[in-house]
Amino acid sequence: MFREIRNRFLRFLVIFIYFVIIFFCSIELNFLWLFGYSPDMQDIKTPVLSVGSEVFTADGKLIGQYYKENRSPVDLKHISPNLINALISTEDVRFYSHGGVDFYSFFTSMVSTAKGERRGGSTITQQLAKNLFETRKRKSQGFIRKVPLINTVVYKFKEWLTAFKIEHVYSKQKILELYFNTVPFGNNTFGIKTATLKYFNKQPDQVSPGEAALLIGMLKATSSYNPIRNPERATERRNTVLGQMLKNGSITKDQYTSSSQSPIKLDLSYVEEDSHGDSYLRRAVEKWLDKWCKDNGYDLYEDGLKIYTTIDSRMQQYAEEAVAEKMKMLQKRFYNLWGNKNPWRDSKGVEIKDFILKNEQKLPIYKLLDKKFGGDTLKISEYFKTKKRMTVFTWHGEQDTTFSTIDSIKYYAKLLNTGMMTLEPSTGKIKVWIGGIDHRFFNYDHVNQSRRQAGSTFKPFAYLTALDNGYTPCDKFTDQPVTIKYKDNGKDEVWQPNNADFHFSYQEMSLRWAMGKSVNSITAQLTEKVGWDKIVQYAHKCGIESPLKSVPSVSLGSNDVSVYEMVRAYSTFLNKGQKIDPLLVTKITDQQGNVIDEFELKQEKVLSEETAWLMLYMFRGGMEEPGGTSQALWEYPGLWKKDNQIGGKTGTSSDYVDGWYMGITKDLVTGVWVGADDRSVHFTSSETGEGSHTALPIFGRFMEKVYADPKLGYTYGPFPKPWSKITKNYNCPSPHIAADTTEVDSTSNPIDTTNVIPTPAASTPENPETTPANQK
Repeated sequence: MFREIRNRFLRFLVIFIYFVIIFFCSIELNFLWLFGYSPDMQDIKTPVLSVGSEVFTADGKLIGQYYKENRSPVDLKHISPNLINALISTEDVRFYSHGGVDFYSFFTSMVSTAKGERRGGSTITQQLAKNLFETRKRKSQGFIRKVPLINTVVYKFKEWLTAFKIEHVYSKQKILELYFNTVPFGNNTFGIKTATLKYFNKQPDQVSPGEAALLIGMLKATSSYNPIRNPERATERRNTVLGQMLKNGSITKDQYTSSSQSPIKLDLSYVEEDSHGDSYLRRAVEKWLDKWCKDNGYDLYEDGLKIYTTIDSRMQQYAEEAVAEKMKMLQKRFYNLWGNKNPWRDSKGVEIKDFILKNEQKLPIYKLLDKKFGGDTLKISEYFKTKKRMTVFTWHGEQDTTFSTIDSIKYYAKLLNTGMMTLEPSTGKIKVWIGGIDHRFFNYDHVNQSRRQAGSTFKPFAYLTALDNGYTPCDKFTDQPVTIKYKDNGKDEVWQPNNADFHFSYQEMSLRWAMGKSVNSITAQLTEKVGWDKIVQYAHKCGIESPLKSVPSVSLGSNDVSVYEMVRAYSTFLNKGQKIDPLLVTKITDQQGNVIDEFELKQEKVLSEETAWLMLYMFRGGMEEPGGTSQALWEYPGLWKKDNQIGGKTGTSSDYVDGWYMGITKDLVTGVWVGADDRSVHFTSSETGEGSHTALPIFGRFMEKVYADPKLGYTYGPFPKPWSKITKNYNCPSPHIAADTTEVDSTSNPIDTTNVIPTPAASTPENPETTPANQK
């Protein structure tokens, strides 16, 4: 058919155009899968941006983000004209006159390149096509990608086709908006809002001409013109952009002079202050929403969700302040206790000689070194002894130092850690979540990941079982030796628990007094009466989900549980016997604020109102009964105003490894754990390592701060009055005899599991908790 065209040059032109059309159609249709994916009109109309999700506190403060591409979309009306003018002046001066492809700019750029002056010819629309649809990424490529030169032609044609489609669907204003929200600024920073906040701590509508020129100038090479790493080159590039703006009439001569002569002024505080990075709370929210995302088809890292948590930013701050204040003191106490001696010891106090080696072998790099050096332990050891520069955590801020791997293992093994959670049982809302002392250096969450021996904080489940099965707070037992025979995996065992001071008073005590003073012998007798299997059932019923070994010592806290579980279980008593599923998230919205889902409190009746109220009365015994283990709280005057009442339970595991405090007010339940991550590292005495001396002070200081802030709404006051008729006798005050006021709760000395009862100690030290050494 081409022969009918007599004019030779016209015929060649038509043939060329024909094959160009065929080539474009082949690209569009991905003929024989040679050319890869091309976005169709539906893709153009509904582009999918990878937008990170944001996490907020209950009072609206941004506390974290999830993103694969760090991006926060913004409307064009909220973008400064300085940015728009800088972009058009530098990247596409004929933006408003072309239809997606500027052929004049394309051909002149080819001429410039041929002369050795490389210059881009892509329009803003073409760049948007690359940013939005990844037209040069592997998924957009077919077999042609393996053919040099041809693949470049295909990429360029594909961008042209996509640019024409974009111009057909969108207005110029919308194209600019999409561009600003997709353009990369390096370092996983996408979109103009993220960039202006990162570099200037400003919203996109607040930037000056010079700041706009700096950001737009980065687009040529985000690494080379990064103002943090290369300030001189960034300044030079900024001034080039300002020159283009002056040439295009976007700024005046005075503005050009002023902006080009000003030094770069960055404000990098935004990311640090708003903690967009990882954190215990951010991780907890991700875990909490894991099933919801799977069930509803959402991706936290790409779908731009706004997640509103139950956390109160002010209470979280007060908790962090209390932790920092008290943990600094505890760490100093720990260092003073051990001095230059290594604290990693077995149950007999003997140093564990292979402690460092075992920790080396736990490191991911150990297997690589073992393979690299063919199992040569001397070379591996030499590697771990080599000094290197590193940054370490200290309570005075991050510190650069020179450590070997062995130095680092020793240093971090001696650091104490903590986990803390506060819950409002009436609503089920988690108000405070502190997974550790610093997430950057200690990723392990000590609220819901870590499980440690509960010590005497588990005793209340024995008393709960008794009260719910016929006993009253006034029923009396005698503090005396007890022997319990039982079977463990078919083997006959004998358990003879001691009180912490190896002393039995042979005094008759009410159950409330015994729980308030945390008397091991009476707790053990009660356990035998009600049955350890039943105690396990009640603990699970209240919300403990960890597996519990059903043995007599279960009531003294020989099992491992989490702070989260303990706070949840204790909240059952303040919530009228209703077990709750704690809420960490209240609602989720999309970018426009449309509610996607809301979460409501789920609760289940597991105790009668009478039993729940009686347990609150029992908890008050820690403050009110003679020798009550919570009485160290009297040292915090900010807690005792307007007839305020606080109940609680301290706990310390064997060898003072774990210190606990569970605190209850009329509105809140708080759980605190303190200890070293390795269980062989611990305090050595009740005076230094009791829960009343480690975890309780954090609770006391935290609640002082909470009560001092009237805006929080948590006021002083007594515990609630009975929610229903109390049929059991409970008004049986204990005699307030002269007692050793230093006596505190514990189960920390090893419980004797032989048939020999130790001779009572000559003196009465602070009462540590005891958990069986063979169940540690």
